[in-house]
Amino acid sequence: MSAPELAGLAAVVTGGASGIGLATALLLASRGARVACLDLAPEGLPEPLVGIRADVSDDAGVRAAVDQAAQRLGGIDILVNNAGIGAQGTIEDNPDDEWRRVFDVNVFGIVRTTRAALPHLRRSHHAAIVNTCSIAATAGLPDRALYSATKGAVLSLTRATAADLVAAGIRVNCVNPGTADTPWIGRLLDRAADPEAERAALNARQPTGRLVTADEVAAAIAYLASPLAGSTTGADLAVDGGMSGLRTRPRTPTPDPGSPHHTAR
Repeated sequence: MSAPELAGLAAVVTGGASGIGLATALLLASRGARVACLDLAPEGLPEPLVGIRADVSDDAGVRAAVDQAAQRLGGIDILVNNAGIGAQGTIEDNPDDEWRRVFDVNVFGIVRTTRAALPHLRRSHHAAIVNTCSIAATAGLPDRALYSATKGAVLSLTRATAADLVAAGIRVNCVNPGTADTPWIGRLLDRAADPEAERAALNARQPTGRLVTADEVAAAIAYLASPLAGSTTGADLAVDGGMSGLRTRPRTPTPDPGSPHHTAR
């Protein structure tokens, strides 16, 4: 029997205690990687994940957490920059301090973590960085000006960093999820006047008629992190139910996966 595709590799996942980050960490571990999750609240993670507290807006803290992860894992081969926060509103709706706060996490957080991990990645024989970007980087979404601006920056940063690091053998890619069924989306829906109607509207705007699952995004991240993607760098992989490329007629939303009324197709 052949070894798992990520056997012998060490991975760090930021924002790894919930949502897409946790799904990714568990999938990487199931494929043989040793995995550390950097998160504001890393307690209670299932084995074999290693939890390390880190705030990506704190440079000194990030450097210490990354070094601790490298020590506990025996190096770093894969970095998944997944930590991020959301923001709502048009260009008029958020003050400067909120713009700075969201950029500090979503963009500068990737800068800090990548910068801290590079000395370890340069020692790897298989180095890969995967950033969690968004459909918001490539499509104009209403009431998402600030969030979209940060994700546009992540997309450009991914490509520029890929160009800078390709000669060192470090691949850099990103995934662009559509609206994913994550805790953040759950909190937005809870605050809506009609959560059920809002969820139906989110389902309907994706051609597949449903939200993207965290596991689907994790599978794309795991592919980009894997040696199987050894010739892929500077790429953005859409995991958006066809939202970025398809122009379909309006349809009746299908139930979410896991719903008693959902039929696999």
